[in-house]
Amino acid sequence: MKNKLLAPRTGLIAVFAMAATLVTASPSGATTATAATTAGATTLSATTTAAARPRNGAILFDRISGGRGVLKIKNGLRTDGVVILVKGKTKAISIYVRAKSTASIKDVRDGTYRLYFTTGYRYSKSRHRFTRAATYQRFNDRLRYYTTATASRIYTLTLHPVRGGNAGTQHVNPKDFPA
Repeated sequence: MKNKLLAPRTGLIAVFAMAATLVTASPSGATTATAATTAGATTLSATTTAAARPRNGAILFDRISGGRGVLKIKNGLRTDGVVILVKGKTKAISIYVRAKSTASIKDVRDGTYRLYFTTGYRYSKSRHRFTRAATYQRFNDRLRYYTTATASRIYTLTLHPVRGGNAGTQHVNPKDFPA
């Protein structure tokens, strides 16, 4: 009878021990740093760092939240994208949309916005750009948000070509892209 009770407990302990090992092990390409102190001097060495891919729908920049307008974005591409709303000449908000995903900005303030987007691989948060296969575009039409006491504006945007779609785009020089 003792053997029947010990076997399941041993199995559970082994699972927990393996899980603890997996949690403490650093993934391939993750940052690992070591520090050594010698006579008051500190030396740091780090291995290569892997850029963390933002989660789908992550707001990367926000200066306009608080409104009632909504922007729904569908990314049917194989690459991730960042959509940027610009009001006048000022970047207002940007959102990360992963490949084959949908995301929304639910609190756009009233105003007229120019819409830019970039797609690619390996997004760098510090440079606000994709580091691989990046493309830079903007929509020809502007979005006009306005709310009344009973209604607010909702736009749906696709980053991939759609048969019968009504939004034209044009390529933008990376130097002129709002980063």
